[in-house]
This record gives sequence, structure tokens and C-alpha cells, in this order.
Amino acid sequence: MKVLLIGGGARESAIAHALKRGDVELYTLMKNKNPGIAKLSEEIKIAKETDLNAIEEFAKKTNPDLAIIGPEAPLEKGAVDLLESLSIPTVGPSKEAAKIETDKSFMRNLMKKYGIKGSLLYKTFDSYGEDLISFIDELTEKGIKAVVKPVGLTGGKGVKVVGEQLKDNEEAKKYAKEIFEKSIGGGRVIIEEKLEGVEFTLHGFVDSDNIAFTPFVQDHPHALEGDKGSITGGMGSYSCPDHKLPFLTDEDVEEAKEIMSETVKALKEEVGGYKGILYGQFMLTKEGPKIIEYNARFGDPEAMNILAILKNNFIDVCEGIVNRSLNKMNVEFENKATVCKYIAPKGYPDDPVKGFIEVDEGKIKEVGAILHYASVDERDGKLYMTGSRALAVVGVADTIEEAERIAEEATKYVRGEVYHRSDVGKKELIKKRIEKMRKLRQLS
Repeated sequence: MKVLLIGGGARESAIAHALKRGDVELYTLMKNKNPGIAKLSEEIKIAKETDLNAIEEFAKKTNPDLAIIGPEAPLEKGAVDLLESLSIPTVGPSKEAAKIETDKSFMRNLMKKYGIKGSLLYKTFDSYGEDLISFIDELTEKGIKAVVKPVGLTGGKGVKVVGEQLKDNEEAKKYAKEIFEKSIGGGRVIIEEKLEGVEFTLHGFVDSDNIAFTPFVQDHPHALEGDKGSITGGMGSYSCPDHKLPFLTDEDVEEAKEIMSETVKALKEEVGGYKGILYGQFMLTKEGPKIIEYNARFGDPEAMNILAILKNNFIDVCEGIVNRSLNKMNVEFENKATVCKYIAPKGYPDDPVKGFIEVDEGKIKEVGAILHYASVDERDGKLYMTGSRALAVVGVADTIEEAERIAEEATKYVRGEVYHRSDVGKKELIKKRIEKMRKLRQLS
């Protein structure tokens, strides 16, 4: 089968590796030459992933049987609508359905309209004025800290939280004003209450009517160890052999799945259906799981955890999505632990260096880790960082401890002006989350 893949990051590398476990010819369009994906592809095209003309031209040239959209930006531009107009079945939601990610006010309003559990206090604003100031003042009076989000896409870096990137609710007002002045994420703002708890993610393969859930994963968005520093696209993640997380009860698991299932039903009513990958980013609070936001594609780094232990041929799952036949297949995952660690340029995300790096692929393979290149560009046989997370290494084993050891060992074989979070997947950090939830539940 011929497959067109749009995207050239580590998430798309994980997709490419999973596809090549089946009988697939891969054709990839990406903005930089990712050497890992290039090796797996019959042909690559270097172009912006939001360039619909380039996508159409490459699709007509390669004539794929199926397409997969990796990143969110092409979804917002309508890449799925374009490809399906060319009679190419595509794994990914339509432009309208992708608003579950690309328009945060659409997502919040959908949950409110259909009475879906897991919502929270919020309000959307089209301009900076008395209404916005009054809403933040109301939160302050109630002792609630604010979260300020641009409504549109910002590459996972536009959200600022009081108590983390913002000192207090007064700073929240200033940041909201900055979003309007600089038109960040489209220049609209959503203000939400800050939730107290522990974050986790859940993905589902969705065919409009059915949803097949994947293992739960925990991401680490802060740049520095101990959950300090700026919010990034994610510095690493882990999953457990039982496909749960140590701080989740069985009731939490079922409630999170129910929230996502109800969201899929609501999307069918509202926009005629959603197909592709749906990613729920949750906060586990003392009242149970609440949705922070949805993504309309695989999480990055979570895709690397999930696809590393998928038992099925991924191409079969993709066909189940586009043919609306997921209910006829049993999507299964190995009972293994996974730990993913990202290696980023020094200074990331605020002031990253852009330089040459050396990667000993042989040694990384020797220690048993999986390597996924991300924001790098291969030029004249050398690798250059482009400013975002450069590459990821993944350990897969029977226990988290062993998976973490494999991933950490692999980081030694990347040389350059780089850093990584060595605490991702460590027993001590996981225990902190378990203890935090234990204390919160005692207060309820």
C-alpha cells in the first residue's frame, strides 16, 4: 500500500516506523529533511506542511492509497478536506472537526452545550476590555488562579498559568493584553480557572462512530528537571505495563474514557463526525478527571510511547479509521513500559542554540533504544538543529525502571550543545505525583 505522510518531526518518525512494520511504500512531505523518515521513505518532498498547493502536487504525483496528517497546522488549513477531494482517504479530521484543537472556544462551548463532564470555569474574549478585567477580578475574589490561552494554535507554547509563568492574576491581565496586541494565536483569548492536580493524556483512534483507546501516558512539559522552567512542547513521557498510570484509580480511567466518548458523539452531532487521532489532555483533580484541552492528532512525545507497543499493524488501524470499521478489529498493545526522553538545544524553548550535532545511531541501537529525529535538518551529510527539540530516544521494557535506564543510556550518544531531563520516568518523580494525588484526595 502507498501512504502519503505529512510532517517531519519525531511524532511523524514514530508514525513512519509503525507504518513500515506493515507492507507500506511511504512518501513524505516535510519542511526539513528528517534523516530517519527519509531513510524509510520511497520519496520525500521538502515543503511547508501548510502549503496546500505543494501537498496537492505531491499527492497527484505519488497517487497514494491513503494519507496521514501528523501535525496540527495542516489540519487547520484544511489538508484533509483537500486530500479527500482528490479521493485519497485520509487519517485526520476535517478542518471543521479539527476545531476541537484549533479553536479552544469551540472545544469549551461544545462541552458546555452537550453537558459533557470534565469541563471547568472559563470565558472567551474577542478584545481586551472591562469584561475580561472583571472576569479575572471575579476569579481573584473566589481565590481562583487564572490560566490565559490564545484561542488559536501556538505550537503548545502560548498558554501561561498563574503560579507558574505568571506571578498573579494582575500579570494574567497583562499577558491577555499582549495576546491581543501581538495577535498571538489569532488574537482571541480564553481565560480558564487553574486546576490543581496531576496531568495525564489519553489517546483514541476514532472512525466517527467508534473509539479505540490507547494506553494512558504522562508527558513532562516543563523545560527543566523537577517540573521547573518554561512550558515546552514536551520534554519526555512514560507509560506503564498495565496501560494505566500509578495515580489513576479504575474510576478515573473509566471517567476519562467516558468524557472522550461523549466528545466524539457531540462532534458527530455538531460537525458530522470526527475521524483520526483524538488526544485528550486531562488534569486529575480531587473531583476526578477534567479536560485541559483536546488535540486533533497524536501528542508529541506520546506518539512515540504508544506506537512503540502497538501490536496491530498500524496500517490496519489506519484503514479501520478511514473505513469506519474500528468496531470490527481488536486494537491491542504490549504489556510493556515505555520511557521517552527528548534531547533539546541548550536554551530551549526561550533562546535555543542552532548548531551541529553528532548522533551515534549504532550505539543507541546497541543499548536497545529507539531513535526518532525531530527538529533537525540534514545538509551535506551533517545534522543541524533548527531551534526546537532535536531528537528523542525511547526505552521499552517490562518495567519503567528498565525502560528509563535504556532511554537514559541512549542520551550519552548525542553530542552537541544539548540538554535533556534525566528525571523523566524516574521512580522519585512518579512517587511525587502519587503523593500529590493522595494528599488532594484526602482534602475532598
